[in-house]
Amino acid sequence: MRRHICRGGSAETEDDMTKIRTRYAPSPTGMMHVGNLRTALYEFLIARHEGGDFILRIEDTDQERFVEGATELIYRTLEKAGLVHDEGPDKDGGYGPYVQSERVKTGIYMKYARELIDKGEAYYCFCDKERLASLKTEVVEGKEITVYDKHCLGLSKEEVEANLAAGRPYVIRQNNPTEGATTFHDELYGDITVENAELDDMILIKSDGYPTYNFANVVDDHVMHITHVVRGNEYLSSSPKYQRLYDAFGWESPVYVHLPLITGEDHKKLAKRSGNASFIFEEMVKNGFLAEAVVNYIALLGWSPEDNREIFSLEELIRDFDYHRISKSPAVFDYAKLKWMNGEYLKAMDEDLFYEMAEPYLKQAIRKELDLKKIAAMVKTRIEVFPDIPALVDFFEELPQYDPAMYAHKKMKTDQASSLEVLTELLPRLEALEDYSNEALCQALAAYVEERGCKNGYVMWPVRTAVSGKQTTPAGATEIMEILGKEESLSRIRKGIALLQKEKGDMADA
Repeated sequence: MRRHICRGGSAETEDDMTKIRTRYAPSPTGMMHVGNLRTALYEFLIARHEGGDFILRIEDTDQERFVEGATELIYRTLEKAGLVHDEGPDKDGGYGPYVQSERVKTGIYMKYARELIDKGEAYYCFCDKERLASLKTEVVEGKEITVYDKHCLGLSKEEVEANLAAGRPYVIRQNNPTEGATTFHDELYGDITVENAELDDMILIKSDGYPTYNFANVVDDHVMHITHVVRGNEYLSSSPKYQRLYDAFGWESPVYVHLPLITGEDHKKLAKRSGNASFIFEEMVKNGFLAEAVVNYIALLGWSPEDNREIFSLEELIRDFDYHRISKSPAVFDYAKLKWMNGEYLKAMDEDLFYEMAEPYLKQAIRKELDLKKIAAMVKTRIEVFPDIPALVDFFEELPQYDPAMYAHKKMKTDQASSLEVLTELLPRLEALEDYSNEALCQALAAYVEERGCKNGYVMWPVRTAVSGKQTTPAGATEIMEILGKEESLSRIRKGIALLQKEKGDMADA
């Protein structure tokens, strides 16, 4: 029989006490940025690596910034990324509600705030806006903050009760000591010590009765038995205040892992509200990236495995993830590297699934009745994201106008004169050919190459240029001709001959 232990008002077993429990606690304030997703991913991997639980908790205490539909977006993003939570608003694990605004209604935050007041670790503050505006300010990490002077800490019990009875608006503040120091431990940064004189008496309960983000975090993490908390290192400066709360309650603090910044290639911090859709997960997926590739890439923004490999399935990440290998240095979001990685995923993708996802992009560029499956197979290893497809295959729909100078290729040893000669000699042979399969076309062109005693490129370059009008194509000349068919292929070769003859005439006139 397992012994039950009561902590924070919830019963649990000794097995639960040793189980890893992590939480992703987003605020529903907009679309999910790569930094948010990395936090969720690392929390998920830490839990899954140890066979623990991953909890989703919605922190909507900042009602002014609440965005309609943002909660649903969080669900969609986690689902697309494969980060399945064990508990959350839709999966009660016995520690709900899992939405902070609903938790407010239970009175849990006020209950714990008043417990701190009874201990002398917090106090009611009735200062109005005018008085607060008169207080001195300090610049901390580039932000101007008001330093509270503990004025209301000196109110007698009778004064406090009179103010409450009169309905005067109030907040509840943390009572931090002004002497000594507080030490906070982070798994990556080690022990961080801050002089208590530097700690402001932060607000725990706002005038609207809602808890502040910092206070709600501590209470919820404790009562939900969270063992590991992952967050950005911008919270390091707030961490001593968290530690003071844990110490005030007599609670054991969770293991903290503060992640390095993610910067752009300009080494500036990626801003969630910068408006750059390139760094928003849902927009990436809409723009042709595979969710699996994005998750793989984000996993490597600050973490590296022992063998320095780069391609991981989610299952492999769960197996290999060790948060002690997270770097403290800023991680640079390299968009080109992400595109490369996405391309590797596309190459390895099942053919049928690739065609299913590529078909809408193929149809953007090609309206003719052509074999789109064959064209998809051509582009599969040549693209990095699906939106690359239309520009790569649009010549199948219509031969573009092109400069006859394209026929000159130093490596192939071709020029406009040699190309005109090759196309002119090949035309009757191709007109006589009945079988326009890739194999038959290859044999016909190979026979011509052998007769001329030249290299393949000397013949293939002008043919491919004529049938595509492009320098870069997803396939060779004969593969393109097979797709286009005999009539269209011959028409394009005749146009190539006419273009070169005109250029030759123009040069003679000059």
